[in-house]
Amino acid sequence: MSGSMPKLPVLDLGAPAPPWDYNPSSWRQRVPICLLATAGFLVASYMGLYQWRLIDDVWDPIFGEQSRRVLDSDVSHRMYRWFRVPDAIFGAFAYLGDAVFGLAGSTRRWQTRPWLVILFGIDVIPLGIVGAVLVALQGLVVGSWCFLCIVSAAISLVLVYAAYDEVWSSLVYLRAVWLASGSRRAVWDALVGRPVLVAGRLPSAAVPGGAQHRWEGAHVAPSR
Repeated sequence: MSGSMPKLPVLDLGAPAPPWDYNPSSWRQRVPICLLATAGFLVASYMGLYQWRLIDDVWDPIFGEQSRRVLDSDVSHRMYRWFRVPDAIFGAFAYLGDAVFGLAGSTRRWQTRPWLVILFGIDVIPLGIVGAVLVALQGLVVGSWCFLCIVSAAISLVLVYAAYDEVWSSLVYLRAVWLASGSRRAVWDALVGRPVLVAGRLPSAAVPGGAQHRWEGAHVAPSR
């Protein structure tokens, strides 16, 4: 039918995501993240079961009974009063969110679903920071150490390292849309996954390092 909207190009789902020379949304990148988040979920759930007194003890091959002192500390009880669930269970839900968000979307989601990638980053990055802070509090405040808490914090920090590149690609893409269009509406449409109109190469200023990149399927509308 003449006069209809121009046909959007077919996306290459495996194309590299600027500014990287690889695709951080590929399953090769995301499946290990999901597996690691699942391991974190199991570790945190196990500690939460102890805090709920559904099991009698918590396994610790290095620090022994210090783990119980950490999990039963005033810091843990204070967090329970704030959130109404043990802090370990709170962490388990965060890990579960990491796994769910990691599995959602296509291998081009950094561009087609930036909102999903940003939610993924919001779930992953604060968890890593909180995990590191809680481990520091073990020694500085509680005066004891918990082996599984340290394992959980290490998993969180690895997740931050493994996930940040995809989040960064989505932010770079949204910035490029803004620089090419000057339109808040275009940026919003790009954020929620709607195609925006006027195809081609985005200006080199849109990408860190000044490299030109082909943003297939990202049709950026001029501002009005």
